Amino acid sequence: MITKEFIEEYSLFRKFKPESINGRLDLWSKIPINMQCHVCQSEQTFNMTNEYYHDKYNEHNAAAANRVLDLRFTCQSCKKFERRFFIYVNDSLDTLYKIGQYPEWEIRVDKNLEKTLSKHLKNFRRGLVCESQGYGIGAFAYYRRIAEDIIDELLNSISDLIEEQNKSEYIQALEKTKKTRVTQEKIDLVKDLLPGILKPNGMNPLGVLHSELSEGLHAESDESCLENANHIKSILTFLINQIIQSRESAKDFTSSMQSLLDKKSKK
Repeated sequence: MITKEFIEEYSLFRKFKPESINGRLDLWSKIPINMQCHVCQSEQTFNMTNEYYHDKYNEHNAAAANRVLDLRFTCQSCKKFERRFFIYVNDSLDTLYKIGQYPEWEIRVDKNLEKTLSKHLKNFRRGLVCESQGYGIGAFAYYRRIAEDIIDELLNSISDLIEEQNKSEYIQALEKTKKTRVTQEKIDLVKDLLPGILKPNGMNPLGVLHSELSEGLHAESDESCLENANHIKSILTFLINQIIQSRESAKDFTSSMQSLLDKKSKK
């Protein structure tokens, strides 16, 4: 039913379809969540302090269908700071979505991502604001624009991570990308040469990005664009963070090896 991901990460009015929804709220399991506590000034565990079926009007009614739930979570550490989420359960018991939360959905950007996005950060924040308010078409448009603007930089950054046996082919494909201005064509030229480190569980993020960017804005609903916007944001965030982490690891490895060699040469 309710999951950590839904409570912590879903924006307002983004529909969540769990595998099943029990029609009786008294049978729903409570889950802890991890979010920022404004009192502790750090990430903390929050525990749910009320019952799913307990609200001002339906204190003993456990029916879940067509119901707005008022969920309250209190910081486990300070026992003071509370987060509230208002969740709507639809009539057919197959969809949940947030219709409100307090404090509001945080517009937070990872520091590494912030640094890499640089001049695109303003548009990224605008996309987050649109997403937080359920404006899917607006969010999709901002994220798509960023993806198209930084794809050349991303593809060049990946060059350092390409396996040796694929490097020559990748460099040739990279040269071909400079002859087109169409982002989908650029991705299509190199997506199958992506290094294993950038393909978690065998999934190709550039392949998915290619597919998502191909979706037309004008033919899609706000709801569909909201889902696509979230996918583009997640893929961009993953690629940028993985590239940064891989470079940092390589730098640390080189530094450690150099230190060992220097010590050995002094003996």
